[in-house]
Amino acid sequence: MSEKFKRVRNPFAGSPGYNCFGCSPDNEIGLRLNFIDEGEYLLADWTPTIHFQGYKNVLHGGIQATLIDEIASWFVYVKMKTAGVTSKLEVRYKKPVYTDKGIIKLRAKLQQQRRNLADIEVELLDNEGQICATGVAQYFIFSEKVAKEKLYYPEHKEFYEEG
Repeated sequence: MSEKFKRVRNPFAGSPGYNCFGCSPDNEIGLRLNFIDEGEYLLADWTPTIHFQGYKNVLHGGIQATLIDEIASWFVYVKMKTAGVTSKLEVRYKKPVYTDKGIIKLRAKLQQQRRNLADIEVELLDNEGQICATGVAQYFIFSEKVAKEKLYYPEHKEFYEEG
């Protein structure tokens, strides 16, 4: 992986009580998302299965919203170096996302920040690179001190592999 792309490590993995539906590698029914830091973007690839469908072979809209919210949360962790909570989520569904067509991609970037509110813009693309859904997740951002004390935010360097 080039310098431009940095694999993001999940520093919460293995912690007692950690079972996030979106990102825990140990949640057997979860999404198990992994992330890559690429400049101004945070990226994720994910392969849907029929367990996450609404209509036959179509990814459920609630799962799409969850994917958008989850990558936005990790954008706050990794790129903004703190933690936050979702205060608003707006999703626009443009095209069906099929559960039998392979990997989908998520791409998140900062749209704007006003004091302790950050709007994270997310695109969900199918395996052909077509934008199927977009979203803006507004996060209430905590100070790093509060994030560490109340939300288990680790040292920022723990999000990256050594070496």
